Amino acid sequence: MDLIIISSGVGHLNPHLNLDFEKETIDVNVSGFVVMPNVAYKYFLSKNSGHIVGISSIGAVMANPTVPAYNASKTFVSNYLISIRQKLKMQKVTVLVTDIKCGFVDTNMAKGDKDKKFWVTSPKKTALQIYDSVKKKSVCF
Repeated sequence: MDLIIISSGVGHLNPHLNLDFEKETIDVNVSGFVVMPNVAYKYFLSKNSGHIVGISSIGAVMANPTVPAYNASKTFVSNYLISIRQKLKMQKVTVLVTDIKCGFVDTNMAKGDKDKKFWVTSPKKTALQIYDSVKKKSVCF
């Protein structure tokens, strides 16, 4: 194996801060996500090569008051990937780490957001953009 693409995400429109929604989002998007980069790091470290790709969100850098836990969880994902990348660089290991910050994708998760932004893309277009970014060995997309 030379490449792993990690995607873990759930999000609820949560303008009233329903604690159960917040907890589920953190459980899936943080606790669920962190397992795979950790395993991939150790595996690729032993090979001295590989590529870890994590799917984050534009929400990591753009606040939205209706999905606070989602945005915070994607900030965690991006910072975790940056930290893994820095750790590998300090160890002089040739493992790539890419953080994909997707915008709004036309899925059920985005359908309920009344503040949907103009850059909504189809799942197919998003997948092709991710594929191109991985092929180019981008650090962040």
